[in-house]
Amino acid sequence: MEKTVNQKAWFLVLPVLLLVAFSAVIPLMTVVNYSVQDTFGNNQFFWAGLEWFEEMLRSERMWDALGRQLMFSGIILAIEIPLGIFVALNMPKSGFWSSFCLVLMSLPLLIPWNVVGTIWQIFGRVDIGLLGYTLDALGINYNYTQDILAAWVTIIVMDVWHWTSLVALLAFAGLKSIPDAYYQAAKIDQASRWKVFCFIELPKMMGVLMIAILLRFMDSFMIYTEPFVVTGGGPGNATTLLSIDLVKMALGQFDLGPAAAFSIMYFLVILLISWVFYTVMTNLEKREG
Repeated sequence: MEKTVNQKAWFLVLPVLLLVAFSAVIPLMTVVNYSVQDTFGNNQFFWAGLEWFEEMLRSERMWDALGRQLMFSGIILAIEIPLGIFVALNMPKSGFWSSFCLVLMSLPLLIPWNVVGTIWQIFGRVDIGLLGYTLDALGINYNYTQDILAAWVTIIVMDVWHWTSLVALLAFAGLKSIPDAYYQAAKIDQASRWKVFCFIELPKMMGVLMIAILLRFMDSFMIYTEPFVVTGGGPGNATTLLSIDLVKMALGQFDLGPAAAFSIMYFLVILLISWVFYTVMTNLEKREG
């Protein structure tokens, strides 16, 4: 008997496809168009080929920004993933206090990015900020607008405060999915707390942890608003990450061709790393299955 295929379901997906085309594909094609052309104003364009891509690959400015970006994302992952797991392991598993902790952990995630930057900008000021005033009273020289180390510490602590909750909530969801039979078997075998974590909890959390790592890497690699509000990319270019450098190039200098090539290379790097993470996650799921 021949199977009947109903293609009418595509009409239900059509509005979504049109929305994605309007909000993503068309702007992307515009950026691609700018990346291979040059303009001197008056809406006149001249073919430039791969000139802007070659210029960006030879640009020390871009490689310096990429180095700062990779260092920032690496530090963020090295802090937030273990800290989120630690918080999840110590949260109550059920009852009122479990719900209370879940709500409390969700609060930082509800704050808009620009508000987070403004909060920490004020929080770190020596004259009116609690953190800056306290450190100054203790005799610690803290000025994130002039000291490179203070600027880096500020944006890292700010991101950890804002996004560790996401890792903790995902890890908590992974812990809740572990059947009690595993813990009962470990108790019968008199397994230590460390062995329970290594052989039961961590393997069962690996799927959600890969999602957490992927989300946190993508977000930290594309971060713009929070560090820009706090430091503006300074002092000097010390905290000028890729996204900040791209905006300065496109809007500050109005170098549309190099900025377009820069943004495409930026997009491809994120896409490549996301594909690697997705491949690893898929292989882990197949292995567990």
